[in-house]
Amino acid sequence: MMELIRFFEAQKFAIHFASAAVRGEFSSELNDIQIHQVKMNDSSFDDWVESLEPSHVLFDRFMVEEQFGWRVRKACPEAICLLDTEDLHCLRGARQAALKANRKFETNDLISDISKREIASIFRCDLSLIISLTEMDILESFFQVPRSILHYIPFLIEEPKPSVKDFEARSNFVSIGNFLHAPNKDAVMVLKETVWPLIRKQLPTAELHVYGAYMDNNLGRMSDPKNGFHMNGRAEHSIEVISEARVLLAPLRMGAGLKGKLIEAMQCGTPNVTTSIGAEGMNEGNTWSGVVEDDLEAFATKAVQLYSDQEKWNKAQIAGYEILSNQFSEEVHKKQFQERLTQLEANIETHRKSNFIGSMLQFHNQRSTEFMGRWIEVKNAKK
Repeated sequence: MMELIRFFEAQKFAIHFASAAVRGEFSSELNDIQIHQVKMNDSSFDDWVESLEPSHVLFDRFMVEEQFGWRVRKACPEAICLLDTEDLHCLRGARQAALKANRKFETNDLISDISKREIASIFRCDLSLIISLTEMDILESFFQVPRSILHYIPFLIEEPKPSVKDFEARSNFVSIGNFLHAPNKDAVMVLKETVWPLIRKQLPTAELHVYGAYMDNNLGRMSDPKNGFHMNGRAEHSIEVISEARVLLAPLRMGAGLKGKLIEAMQCGTPNVTTSIGAEGMNEGNTWSGVVEDDLEAFATKAVQLYSDQEKWNKAQIAGYEILSNQFSEEVHKKQFQERLTQLEANIETHRKSNFIGSMLQFHNQRSTEFMGRWIEVKNAKK
């Protein structure tokens, strides 16, 4: 979202950031951007957005489009509606359900109530931003979403400028991730119960430092300094702790989208060991910046090898820089997005007519969601 805000700022848009959430302790400073506190299920939003008359509206994930999309379209029918999917929630949920059931994920697991809501939201919008080529393929091949309403735009990364610590100047392993995110919490359990004991047997003096916001007491009690397993809570600066480590571990067994921790590791010149889910959408035709391994015993063995072998480590570091340059060039993806928006703006009426499913879903959603929202508003007013 921050990268998209910078993109629109560079295009000279006047940006208004509307949110129903309250400001938190670690909220980002949105300097020079007008911030608006809006209410859910409240017609005051309708008056506000109508007076604003936005030319473009960007929804942060499908749940926000469900809540506010019908209001925007009713008040500002000419506004171009964009959906930032972040990642496919239906894919993440399906993988989590399969893991919980102790079985392999199958494509048909994607059919769920969440997918029906999410795909409907994608159809209702003029253009949906997709962060992963894997998810582009799922949307086109499985859900039959036309490419005309999808746009691939991954993380926007500046050309890497390597000036990092070398192999000898680094020590220990690191793992990082917000603990409110189920895939990260599961990965820490895997590290604690399976991967780290195997690594520690081969590297008895090595340490693993685990960082993550929202660490609860149960996670905190997993800390075992005698065996080199440290639960550290939130890192003030993630780049710093990743830059100090020799190898980042990310044994992700579920999830979707792109993994920010792996992108940051590449930027820091820190090789990583992850799974096929962790590397998904980032290893398209490139040598990986470390190791991709799904078998946990092999995961631990290869982590030790990468940690101990300077030649392998140096090659993995270079591979990370190449991935950033080849797949995440800020200049390339911004140019493509700018061209796509210009084309959309020039042909919006034809574009919308070609998306009959979207207009049909808008019609039904506007009726059902509108009436639900108005019912909640009346109910709240009576309290």
